[in-house]
Amino acid sequence: VQLQASGGGTVRAGGSLRLSCAASGRTFSTYLAAWFRQAPNKEREIVAAINRSGGEIYYVDSVKGRFTISKDNAKNAVYLQMNSLKPEDTAVYYCASRRTNSDAYVAISRSEYDSWGQGTLVTVSS
Repeated sequence: VQLQASGGGTVRAGGSLRLSCAASGRTFSTYLAAWFRQAPNKEREIVAAINRSGGEIYYVDSVKGRFTISKDNAKNAVYLQMNSLKPEDTAVYYCASRRTNSDAYVAISRSEYDSWGQGTLVTVSS
């Protein structure tokens, strides 16, 4: 599957952004998905992950209560709604996916994904 991320931009602290990731080429309902981010001089880290049906979700502690991941299999898309943004959320955000036979599985490590979007930059000013 090919992924195209969009929706990044510059916002002030406390603001909101919605990232979108469009998938093409395959039936997205058989794919896990996730959002990762990479800040300057830091490792790429998981932000949120979702199983193929959208019923199982993982969030890293630093975004719990502020970010929401969702998946629309009819539109072949995954989204990340980001509210109450903080300067430390500044990073390039990447969507990722992988085909799976299990609906019970949520993948949270980089090595578990084999398709990546190109990244979209989110900048939060104080």
